[in-house]
Amino acid sequence: MNNVNIIGNLTRDVELRYTTDQKPIARFSIAVNDGYGEQKRTSYIPIVVFGKQAENADRYLSKGSKVAVNGRIQTGSYEKEGRTIYTTDIIASNIEFLSAKQSANSERKPDEPSGFTALSEDEVPF
Repeated sequence: MNNVNIIGNLTRDVELRYTTDQKPIARFSIAVNDGYGEQKRTSYIPIVVFGKQAENADRYLSKGSKVAVNGRIQTGSYEKEGRTIYTTDIIASNIEFLSAKQSANSERKPDEPSGFTALSEDEVPF
């Protein structure tokens, strides 16, 4: 069984690209903390996601966004300048957006659902 579930924060903005046959591929990495106090370690995990989820990740996530990722580990290697480079990535099958990118000109507060208007205490009828 090859299954990974992790929660972390994006270390950089999502990089969205398209294959020659126009299939979207998004890459980003997340910082995952392990342990507490002096034992605390941070791991930086590369994530790859395909299809509509890749486009949604690009649209709704940015550096610092918190995400939960479910997927599988994939290892690989390639040659560069006569050296073999080994890679390990998480191929995401599902990404849950735990916090989203906020637009600079958005007037809505993060905890205020779209379609609703915040009321002051004076406007509440009870």
